[in-house]
Amino acid sequence: MGLQDEIMIAMKAAMKGKDQTALTALRAVKSAILLAQTESGAKESLTEEQELKILQKQVKQRKDSAAIFLEQGREDLATPELSEAAVIEQFLPEALSEEEIEKVVITTIASTGASGMKDMGKVMGIVSKELAGQADGKTISTLVKKNLMQ
Repeated sequence: MGLQDEIMIAMKAAMKGKDQTALTALRAVKSAILLAQTESGAKESLTEEQELKILQKQVKQRKDSAAIFLEQGREDLATPELSEAAVIEQFLPEALSEEEIEKVVITTIASTGASGMKDMGKVMGIVSKELAGQADGKTISTLVKKNLMQ
């Protein structure tokens, strides 16, 4: 069963359960997926990697919004954003710990023979592809920088 099917099932369950937060989040995800499909002109569905990127982007947008709201003392606006992010995160694979990500980064640096910041893009590309959906880009970037500086 594809991600779109899972989202549709979850949307139906949210409708039946009258869960407005989940319904709003799932509709946004469905909309983003449909938009991505029509943008590319693809007649078939998106790849799993593309779907995961869309989900990650949706979660990141909500967390960023919540952080801004909290900075401004608007917890009433931050709470729904964080709730929606939690609903969307259910469809993402389990996130890896920082130690597990660092192991992959170190292995990739060793296998590519990367040395110094000039090779950061190459290492980032390989690690990001390998850990798609399991780690956010900011964490990967920080660990790649740290390990290339050594």
